[in-house]
Amino acid sequence: MKLYLADHQIGDEGASGLGSGLANCINLQNLTLYLRRNQIGAMGASGLGSALANCINLSNLTLDLFENQIGNEGASDLGSGLANCINLSNLTLVFYKNQIGDEGASGLGSGLANCINLSNLTLDLRSNQIDVEGASGLGSGLANCINLSNLTLDLSFNLIHNEGASGLGSALANCINLSNLTLDLQWNGIHDEGASGLGSALANCINLSNLTLQLQDNYIGDEGALDLGSGLANCINLSNLTINLDGSQIGTMGASGLGSCLANCINLSNLTLHLYQYQFNYYGSKPEIGDEGAQGLVSGLSNCMNLSNLTLYLEQKQFIYFGL
Repeated sequence: MKLYLADHQIGDEGASGLGSGLANCINLQNLTLYLRRNQIGAMGASGLGSALANCINLSNLTLDLFENQIGNEGASDLGSGLANCINLSNLTLVFYKNQIGDEGASGLGSGLANCINLSNLTLDLRSNQIDVEGASGLGSGLANCINLSNLTLDLSFNLIHNEGASGLGSALANCINLSNLTLDLQWNGIHDEGASGLGSALANCINLSNLTLQLQDNYIGDEGALDLGSGLANCINLSNLTINLDGSQIGTMGASGLGSCLANCINLSNLTLHLYQYQFNYYGSKPEIGDEGAQGLVSGLSNCMNLSNLTLYLEQKQFIYFGL
C-alpha cells in the first residue's frame, strides 16, 4: 500500500483517522506513507504508532513525516508501535525538522531494538534537538540490529557532541554485518574524542564495502583524524569511501596520518576525500596542512594500487599539490 498525502494539512485528526484505518490492515506487508508538511503533532503521530503496532506482518515500511511537529511524545509513540513490527526487513523513517529531542530519539531507539530482522535501515533525523542522551539512546537500540547490512543515519544539525558520537560508535561496533554505511554527523560539536570513538567502532565493521562519513564543520583535529584513520585501516574490504572533514582543525600530522592509515585499504576502488580548511577556524587561527601534509597524504594513498577514481578537495592558501 502506498499513500501520497504530502502538503494536505491533514493535521492530528487526519493522521489519527488514517491510523485507525490502517490498524485493521493486519496482513499488510508493504506500506509507504508520505505525509510531508501536514501539521501533524504528537497526537497524530501517536495514532499512527498505534496503527503500526497492529501491523505485525510488515516487511517493508517507509514513513515520511518531513517537517511536521511530532516532538518527543510522537517519536516515542511511533517507536513503541515499531517495537511490535518484528518482521520488518526494510525501514525508512524521515523525521526531518520535527522538534525531536533526547526523549524522542531514545524512544525510537527502544522500538528499533526489537526489530532484530532489519536488513536495510534509513533514519533521517536532521535538524532536530537531539543531544548526547538522545544519540546514545538511539545507539543502544541500533546495537540490537545485528543483521543490518545497509544503514543510512543522518543526524546532521543536532548537538550530539563527543559522548553522543562515541555512543553511536559503540552501537555500530555491534553491527558487524554492515556492508554499506552512510553516516552524516555534520554540525554536531564533535571534537577529537568523538572522532576517536567512531574510529574504534569502524575497526569492527570489517565487512564494509561502501562507506560515507560526513563529518564536516565539527572540531576534529589531528588526533581525531589519526584515530579515525586507524579504525578505517581495519576495513580492508572497502571498495568505495567518501570522507568529508571540511572545516575541521586538521593540519600536517592529521593529513599525513590519514594517508598512512588508508594505505591499508588495498581494495579501494573509489575514494573521495574532503579536507578543505576555511581561512580561519572556530578558534580564530588558520589550520595548515601545507606541503608536508599533502605529500604525506599522497604518499600513503600511492599504496592503494586498485584505485581507479580519486577525488581530493584540499583547497588552501599557499598549498602545493603533489600528484600520485
